[in-house]
Parts: sequence; structure tokens; C-alpha cells
Amino acid sequence: MSSGSEVISSYSSSSSSSSIMAESVIQEMPPAMCLEKPSVDFSYVGIDAILEQMRRKAMKQGFELNIMVVGQSGLGKSTLMNTLFKSKVSRKSFLGTAEEKIPKTIEIKSISHDVEEKGVRMKLTVIDTPGFGDQINNENCWQPIMKFINDQYEQYLQEEINIDRKKRIPDSRVHCCIYFIPPTGHCLRPLDVEFMRRLSKVVNIVPVIAKADTLTLEERDFFKKKIREELRANGIDVYPQKEFDEDAEDRTINEKIREMIPFAVVGSDQEYQVNGRRLLGRKTKWGTIEVENIAHCEFAYLRDLLIRTHMQNIKDITSSIHYEMYRVRRLNENNTQANGLGDHHPASHEI
Repeated sequence: MSSGSEVISSYSSSSSSSSIMAESVIQEMPPAMCLEKPSVDFSYVGIDAILEQMRRKAMKQGFELNIMVVGQSGLGKSTLMNTLFKSKVSRKSFLGTAEEKIPKTIEIKSISHDVEEKGVRMKLTVIDTPGFGDQINNENCWQPIMKFINDQYEQYLQEEINIDRKKRIPDSRVHCCIYFIPPTGHCLRPLDVEFMRRLSKVVNIVPVIAKADTLTLEERDFFKKKIREELRANGIDVYPQKEFDEDAEDRTINEKIREMIPFAVVGSDQEYQVNGRRLLGRKTKWGTIEVENIAHCEFAYLRDLLIRTHMQNIKDITSSIHYEMYRVRRLNENNTQANGLGDHHPASHEI
């Protein structure tokens, strides 16, 4: 019994001493610490955190961009692609001079690069079309290009309808086709009209006036206006297409772009020093043409459209409009064959 009372007394004494210490600590705490309460916004749910989640996921996966360049030889297609991405990304950059001769038929050649900037990774594929427009008879020279574009849709479709399909289907679909118009200063050639009229139905076309430094400013403005008139007259809807504007804000932004099309561009991967600044340009005996100076050419507008402002929109239209139209048509053809109403296998390049 005595031992029990000792335990109780010792416990009570220790508890009383701890209470005295607690009181002293409270007395020593500054008034601000005693009164401060954590500020909690009870109305906050946290829905906006989805943006950070999407950003992290996109950064892990990386991006894909497939650009096709079309135009006759000597218009600076390879140089422009190198200028756009400020690296040697064109197919010609990796070829020797022996392989640069003009092919007798149109060839489709692509080269892929892994590009990284500020932690953002992108697989860039540049598709070249050597031989286009270089022959005496250029009749139907658009057909191999049309077939290639539809073949990429078909490849994606077959991956998509597999029972055991991949978690992430490799995207080889052509997102954008940059069409190079020779700087004649007069009007579009029948070849230009026919190509853009047919291809604008299956891919996003961005027309550019190549080597625009060969035109005066007056000639350039007249040529641009003439091209816009011919595009409208022939019902050619180049990117950004008016029918795909999502809202009034998009319409306002895209209308300004449509008024500038086609972009009069100059490409160069050579650096020069002008007034203490290093810049990309073309040096002539009259001065240096600055590639990124909007007073000299419209390269900066093209770069912003393709990379800085509309890249995702270009990919979205490829997926939700052009590819979707191809997918619906092919599945309808398959259903028709399954019902015994058709007896031939459709060619992937037929439209």
C-alpha cells in the first residue's frame, strides 16, 4: 500500500511540475504567436491543379510534330527548316553533294530529330518531297504526296482499331504542309492551284512566298494580294481555316493571320554581326537582310504561327478534322465490303 501511495504522489508531483512548465512556456510566447491562426480558404476546391498535372504529364511524354515541305528545287526549303528550328534539321543537311541531283520522279523522304528546349522534349519529323514540280510534265505530281499523307492516316487507323493496341500510338500523321510558291510576282501557276486545291482537303496547308528578298515591297504586296484572290476564287481553304474558328477571340486572331497569308519569307542559317548584335541574315552588297526583322520579311510571323501560338491547334485539327474524315470514310468502306456491296479494295490515296 505504501508503495502504491508513493507512485501516486510521485505522478501527481510530476504532473504539477509539467503544468507549471507549460504555464511558463505560454507566458513566454509572444502575443502574436498565441493569437495567430492558419488562414484557410474554405471555398477552394483545387480544380485548377489539373493544369499542373497535365503539364507534368506532357513534359514526361514529350511532343510530336511532323512537318512536310513541298516546292520545286532551289526555293530554300531546307534552309527555311533549319532557320525555323535554329539547327540542322533538314534532310539536305545530312547529305553529300553527290546525292543532291534532281530525281526523275517524286520521292518522299523524312528525317526525325529529338529536339529539347528548357526541359521540353519534342520529336520533330521533317518530310521532304524532292522532285516535285521539277519535271517537264508535272501532271498528277501531287498524287504521291496525297498517297503518303493518307498512308500515314491508314497506319494510325490500323494501330487504333487493334484489339491489343499500344498505350500511346506513334503519330506519323502529317500535321502541316508548308507549300513554297516561287517569287514570280505575277500569279499562281496551275500546278500551285491544283496542288493546294486537292491537298487542302486532307492536310493543313501554309503557303509561303519563297526567297521574298527577290521582290520589292510593292511587288511583294501585289503578289500576296493576287494569291489571296486566287485562293478564294478556287475555293482553297488554307490554314487557319475559317470554319474551324472556335470562338470570337480565335476568329479575331486568325483573321489577322489570314490577311497576311501567304507569308513572304527569307531563310538563312548564317549569323552576322549588325550594330553589335548577332543575328540570322543574308548579306548583300546593299546591306544585311535580317531574317527575324518583320520590316525585312515575314519569317517571324510564320515561326510564331507554326511553333509559338498555333502548334497545338494545328495538331488538333489534323486529329479531329482531317484524320477523322479519313477514318469515317475508311470504316464506311469496310462496312460496305462486309455487307457484300463492294468487290474492290479502295486505294489509300483515293479521295
